[in-house]
Amino acid sequence: MTSSLFRGRPRRATAHIRARVAHAVLGALVGAGWLVLPVMTVDTRDPVPVAPAGAVASAAASSQAGTSAADLVLPLVAGVAAVALAGFGWLRRTRRARTRTTPGTVSAHPPVPAPAASERQARAALRLADDCVRTSREELSFVRERFGEQRTEPFTHALRAAGTELSAAFAVWRRYEEGVPQEAGARRQALAGVIGRCAEAGRRLDAQAEALDRLRDLTADGEGMRAALEVAEERFRELAARAMAAQRTLAALRERYARSVAGSVTGYVEQAKDRLVFAGARLNEARQAADVGETRRAAWQLRAGEGAVAQAGVLVGGVERLAAQVREAAGLVPAALTGAEAELAAARRTAPAPGEPEARPAEVRRESGRGSPAPGEPAARSAHVDGVLAVVREELTGGPYDPLDALRRITRAVERLTGVRSGVLGAAALLVARSSVAGAEEFVGVHRGAVGAEARARLAEAARELGAGSAGWADVVAGEARRLADRDVRAHGTEGDATGPAGAVLGGILLGEDPDGGPPPAFGGPQTRSRLHR
Repeated sequence: MTSSLFRGRPRRATAHIRARVAHAVLGALVGAGWLVLPVMTVDTRDPVPVAPAGAVASAAASSQAGTSAADLVLPLVAGVAAVALAGFGWLRRTRRARTRTTPGTVSAHPPVPAPAASERQARAALRLADDCVRTSREELSFVRERFGEQRTEPFTHALRAAGTELSAAFAVWRRYEEGVPQEAGARRQALAGVIGRCAEAGRRLDAQAEALDRLRDLTADGEGMRAALEVAEERFRELAARAMAAQRTLAALRERYARSVAGSVTGYVEQAKDRLVFAGARLNEARQAADVGETRRAAWQLRAGEGAVAQAGVLVGGVERLAAQVREAAGLVPAALTGAEAELAAARRTAPAPGEPEARPAEVRRESGRGSPAPGEPAARSAHVDGVLAVVREELTGGPYDPLDALRRITRAVERLTGVRSGVLGAAALLVARSSVAGAEEFVGVHRGAVGAEARARLAEAARELGAGSAGWADVVAGEARRLADRDVRAHGTEGDATGPAGAVLGGILLGEDPDGGPPPAFGGPQTRSRLHR
């Protein structure tokens, strides 16, 4: 077993040892040269010999005729030193080439990131890109309200392009989660594609951030700030009135229908009120800062107030949406029951013979996980539909019930039997799916400070399936997204006390980079979204 001493040694220790050896060799050679030099030049004769005049001429002639050994010592030492220096330089260049990390260096064998590290990077990229798109959409709504569609078209186009890239990245990620592709190299390429598409989405938004700031003109003079404050304050006042009405609407839903009806929007009115309190304080501080010429602080406070107003609108709108969809569902339930009974009767008339495989739509096969029914399965499914319809009829006459859940049970039971998606049952399935997707979208949007990539990926898949007409599967996946998002929020630990700055961080209104909540995000990608940091 390797000693802990050697396990703890850095990888570059070998290179350092080589350099030290080269230093030692060079020093030894130079020292040996200087030690040999006096020995080679020792002469036993007197320093100033007394010689006859004739002998002087003879000695000079003999010195010119030949070369003494002392004359060879200095060139020899210089040559050895040059060789040693060249070897030392080669070692230094080799070591730098192996450890260099500058962009210009191209390694013959670049390091391959571990799958776990690449997956973490992909999740982080998806979450960041999704936050950038959501924040940019929120701020752009205020800018569009002030300047109109035509002047904000470049930003709308950038946001749309970023959303397209993000949707493609989520689609690749979902296939990766499902094990497609299977080959290791292809899976690495898939993760690289996810990260690259997220980067492109951010780049699209970053490219327009400066132009949007110039259009808003929040820091140049007071006029742009005053106009932006008027837009935000007008929406704030409107939402304050709608929040009171939403509270009454929610109370009416709980009184008339089953408790499960309002379960998806539980706490929304309270959270909306908290967001409005936060927004009111930020907008007031923005106006005060603008009055004394502190334009950058005013812009900080304005963006925080706009983010809170936007999320209050999502929360209040969620209650209003649910109430409208519940009323629509209650009107559809009797017709859906009639349609389901007709489809059940038709299915019984055309039931396949025992042992004959049954053709079912791809969506139904995907939900059940099977291709052909087992012997006796059609009859069992028919009995299941009968049971579901009987329970729904009993609920209609037995007191408060959940119309959306009743439609969900009816449509799922009939779809597993016949795959019907048209007529009243198709409309009912679409209504249920739209409600599920919208509910998950609202929850993720106002809790995005805590929601991870898995829930966001499921939500993106649900939106794609809904757009493709697969209402039943969209409903299923949206339910998964909501459950995953709920799990993330509970793990975050602030759902019970999501007020003030804590609620703003949970909602992504503040980035949470500082003890006071940090800066509010702005329109843009990863490079520009936190430019309002004080």
